[in-house]
Formats: sequence, C-alpha cells, structure tokens
Amino acid sequence: MAMMKGKKGGGVFADINITPLTDIFLVLLIIFMVTTAVTIESAAHVDLPKAEAPTTDNKPKGIIVTYTADHTIMVNDKGVTEAELVPTLHGVLQSSTDKIVVFQGDPKVILGDMVRILDLAKSAGAEAIAIAVSSLPPGGGGGGGGGGTGAPSGGS
Repeated sequence: MAMMKGKKGGGVFADINITPLTDIFLVLLIIFMVTTAVTIESAAHVDLPKAEAPTTDNKPKGIIVTYTADHTIMVNDKGVTEAELVPTLHGVLQSSTDKIVVFQGDPKVILGDMVRILDLAKSAGAEAIAIAVSSLPPGGGGGGGGGGTGAPSGGS
C-alpha cells in the first residue's frame, strides 16, 4: 500500500497489482493442460499383459470353459447357453476329481462377461478358477494389439 500524497490530507490508496496473480494462473493453466494431455494419452492405450508359460502339449487339468468373441459358451468343447452353463458345469464338476475351471476367452471378450461367467462357475461348485493364456511368440515380448490364438496353458 502506498500513501497518497495530495492536498486534502492523508488517505490510504490501495492498489492491487494483478500481474503476479495473472502469471500464477497462467502457469497453473499450463501445468493442468500438460498433465491432462499426458494422462489422456497414457490411458488411451491399454495393452493387457501376456504371461510367459512353458509350452506343453498336455491338456490342462480341469474343466475348460471357452467364451468366444461371438458370445458362444463352450464347456469342454460342447456348446451351451448361459442358462445351461450352471447345470452343465455342476454335472461335469461332480464327475471330475479336479474341481478346477479353466477360462479360455477370446481377447475381444468384455471383462464384465468374463467375470459373470467365472461367477457362474464358482456358483456351480468350482473350487478354483484358472485363466488360460496364449503362448508368447519366440523372443517373448507381448503387448501387441492383435491377441494370439495359440495353445492355452494351464494357469492357476
């Protein structure tokens, strides 16, 4: 604050300098714009990890539930509807020594569909649930957008 020197006595003259305030707001605006651009760009590309599994020719233990991209459900290569899934799984689990359900899904399957099917498998009496993964190409890697259709491996 500055004292105003004038003819009629000493009044207080309050002058707010808004230049520093404007500078701070512009810097904050730039920071938010940069962080938003980085956040949106990094969230746009989601590559699901691929597990490295030993290549084996033996069939995995348990009951294999396959869910394809066209919403077809198969239990041990036998097509079933979603309404028939629980009774079919219950019957197969009762006759099996391994109470394991191996989910083998297409990479285009929506996560909510997979969770719903795994929940139905658990309610049918599955003691453990495994998710089959596709084998990696030679040299490892992964993170590609394609989604392999290699042989499933037994997971746990």
